[in-house]
Amino acid sequence: MDLFPKNILPTKEVKKFILVFYTIGVLGFLIPWTNSFFTTITPFALLLSTYLLLLYHENYERKDILVFSAIAFLGFFIEVAGVNTGVIFGRYFYGDAFGFKWFNTPLLIALNWLFLTYTAFAIAQKISKRGILQLLIAPSLMLFYDIILEQLAPKMDMWSWQNSVVPLQNYVAWWIIGFLFAGLIKICKIEIKNHIAILLFICQLLFFIVLFVFFKVIK
Repeated sequence: MDLFPKNILPTKEVKKFILVFYTIGVLGFLIPWTNSFFTTITPFALLLSTYLLLLYHENYERKDILVFSAIAFLGFFIEVAGVNTGVIFGRYFYGDAFGFKWFNTPLLIALNWLFLTYTAFAIAQKISKRGILQLLIAPSLMLFYDIILEQLAPKMDMWSWQNSVVPLQNYVAWWIIGFLFAGLIKICKIEIKNHIAILLFICQLLFFIVLFVFFKVIK
């Protein structure tokens, strides 16, 4: 796909933009009088990140689109079942940071599952050529990401847990779902070549780590 900015800007410039974008995001959440505004634009930040991620995926085939759509679709309806029953992850409810909800679940959560699965698998492929290790590394990266994010989600109005306690089953479910989604990519032989995927995962993870240190350790 040769859409903006891929059709105009070199990848190097896009990478610079991503670094600046997440740096501004960190500062926006840390500064008290801009915090609420940056919470409001969270959905647009996720949309932009996912747009860039999918734009720079190389060699689209029909199976790529089908698998990516399946991950987003399944991710959303797993969350629908989870938030409405408490069976999968435990008892939790979504705030307003992700925008419009359907069945008490933000539609954008579908993109979040796709974003994380794709970028984590891209890193797993970089670390190891062995399929079984890729299937272990990808969900483990997603789990680590979730462990950090869970500490910030209520403050950022993303979601909150019953009694403010994150149950162990949430982390187990995250790893299993991540494993299944990574397995879907592997079984369908989706070749992930993307010049910005790893950078996007690292920037987003560092974004939450910095906020975690500031809000949970320093303050």
